[in-house]
Amino acid sequence: MAIDPHSQLTGISAFVHTVETGSFTAAAARMGLSKSAAAKKVARLEDRLGARLLERTTRRLNLTVEGEAYYRSCLKVLDELSATEALLASRQQAVSGRLRINLPISFGRLCIMPVLMDLLAQHPRLDLDVSFADRRVDLVEEGIDLAVRLGEPGDQASLIGRRIGTQRSVICGSPAYFALRGYPQSFEDLADHDCLGFVRDGRSSPWTIALSDGALRDLAIKPRHTVSHGEALRDATLSGLGLSYLSTWLIADDVRSGRLESVLLAEPVMQWPITALWPRVRDLTPKVRVTVDALVKAFSPLPRWDRLFSQSP
Repeated sequence: MAIDPHSQLTGISAFVHTVETGSFTAAAARMGLSKSAAAKKVARLEDRLGARLLERTTRRLNLTVEGEAYYRSCLKVLDELSATEALLASRQQAVSGRLRINLPISFGRLCIMPVLMDLLAQHPRLDLDVSFADRRVDLVEEGIDLAVRLGEPGDQASLIGRRIGTQRSVICGSPAYFALRGYPQSFEDLADHDCLGFVRDGRSSPWTIALSDGALRDLAIKPRHTVSHGEALRDATLSGLGLSYLSTWLIADDVRSGRLESVLLAEPVMQWPITALWPRVRDLTPKVRVTVDALVKAFSPLPRWDRLFSQSP
């Protein structure tokens, strides 16, 4: 039997309003219907589902077990519909106002800012307030509209996230270093080379490689020197101090110019997600939407810096 979508939605609406108000009378007032019309819509919904959703007494209405589960599902559907309507409406609005955006220091300066400059050329009424920090700022508390984070964004109940790309890393060194020490031919050869480690939270970060079966393995590198800043580690690598495991976005220009050479013992590992985050609000403002769309377009499916390192045809 075919179902009339309009009838289905009005039945769901009558049911949700009845649960929220506690009576058919109050639900009918919300919907601009008579009490009997609201009750009939819920009754038809129950008939169609073949389940009783409400227990009716002379004093009050109570949800049944089936009604409780169906009510939660209805809320999810209505929230999705409301969010979609807000998104479509936002696309018709002008992009203007001040966008407060927080970025990682090096990645933000080298990779995000060029995208934002292009965006400003397209939307002259958009104003930027850009801050840089490698710590995780509280977007709601600090009034930030949008943030970009490297690594797992974490479980943020007050935020919405969209993955805009993936951070990849490769082993690299300077031509002067390779002229002196030669090129490693396997991962095992790295034990005979000077390796530079990136220190995070007091520990040297591992070098992650992809095995032939696709599984990931962390190499037990014993670094000769350690550095706690990505750009400083790149500088040490450029000076010939040793081999480093660096993000492709950080060294792409150096590899392209010949100042660094990558050791492609395997495809660059997709190491960390790159995520755009914004406060969980019902309305997605046009200024946030166009910025996230521009970042996704710039970094997906493969950003310009990663094309240089891919071994795929």
